[in-house]
Amino acid sequence: MYISNIWKLNMIRFFYHLIPAYVIERLYWEERGMTIQLVILTEIIFAATVVLFEVPTGIIADKWGRKRMIVLASFIGCLEFFILVFATEFWHFALVVFLAAIGSAASSGAENALLYDSLLHNGKEQHFEKYAGRLNAIDTVSIMIAALSGSLLASHYGFEFNYWLSLISMIVALVLSFLIVEPNVRSPEENEETIPIRQYLTASLSFFRSHSDVSLVVLVGMVTGASINYIDEFWQIYLERLHIPVYFFGIFSATIFFIRMPGNIFAYKLKYRFSYRFLLAFSLLVFTAGFFYISMVKDYSGLVVIVMICCFAGLIEPLASGYLHHRIDSTMRATMDSFQSLGQNVLKALTGLGFGYYSSKLDIFGGFGFIGMICGLYLVYFLAQSKKITE
Repeated sequence: MYISNIWKLNMIRFFYHLIPAYVIERLYWEERGMTIQLVILTEIIFAATVVLFEVPTGIIADKWGRKRMIVLASFIGCLEFFILVFATEFWHFALVVFLAAIGSAASSGAENALLYDSLLHNGKEQHFEKYAGRLNAIDTVSIMIAALSGSLLASHYGFEFNYWLSLISMIVALVLSFLIVEPNVRSPEENEETIPIRQYLTASLSFFRSHSDVSLVVLVGMVTGASINYIDEFWQIYLERLHIPVYFFGIFSATIFFIRMPGNIFAYKLKYRFSYRFLLAFSLLVFTAGFFYISMVKDYSGLVVIVMICCFAGLIEPLASGYLHHRIDSTMRATMDSFQSLGQNVLKALTGLGFGYYSSKLDIFGGFGFIGMICGLYLVYFLAQSKKITE
């Protein structure tokens, strides 16, 4: 019966990301007085809030249910877009980002944990990368539809109209989240026990210390996840700097998300043909070279390189997540998954400082160059330590 959770998660993620507002979000924010530096500040607020809430929400999901966290995330999403429709001051946007961070923290560990345990109850846990990749592909389809329709709707009806449509989509996701059936991952004796929060933390940290290979792979997901965020958040400004008309934005947005689908869908097959070490090292190399290229070559060829970076971003996520989930216990699955998101957002906050500084000095191109340097440094470390990876 729990296999039905997979299509429910697919539908929730579809409507959760069917957000036409995103295609014009940075222009909408800029129109209302938000500079690049203020946007970077909201990114730091987002990352810092996730750092505070990521692990606690993962523990709550393990102790009291993953469904509750997914419902909470959808409800917060509805609240975000309602506020954004009327946002005019920096603190409005800061509040939205604060709420978005709580919603992201609530759903991040809970969704993967629910997916893995639903598969586990049906004897299909070895196919986690396959279903996780498909879940990400559903996100991509949703984002593409939103991007293509959003740019057209914004040009005809204005930016604010997209935000009302996004609110409606989020309400649908909220309704669907109530239909999830929670798998029971504990024995009757464990259900009666109250596990101290400290035990979740100490057990998780002990696991990562004793499994250096897992830590290394998870760190790849953190570094690349934090890096691709700056393409997702600032590609609109990059295109504007190249003097590309707004009506092409939807096509480009759809492209950079569509290109992630092959990696999402075929990651589980590639891991049987190539080693984890090769796939992750090559992906890091693409990230490093790609970010340096778009920082130095300021012409249309940079768009092709951005597409290449996004292609490999789609491959890394299911590989890193699967490597972790195959090695952890169900009773602490959401908590330990949350540590990956926690680390990614810590990196996002730290790199945001450098990205903002170099963007203020050298425009958006300088910010991308800084991200290339971060990826390059981790690539060197990964190559030096990657013999620890067991597959």
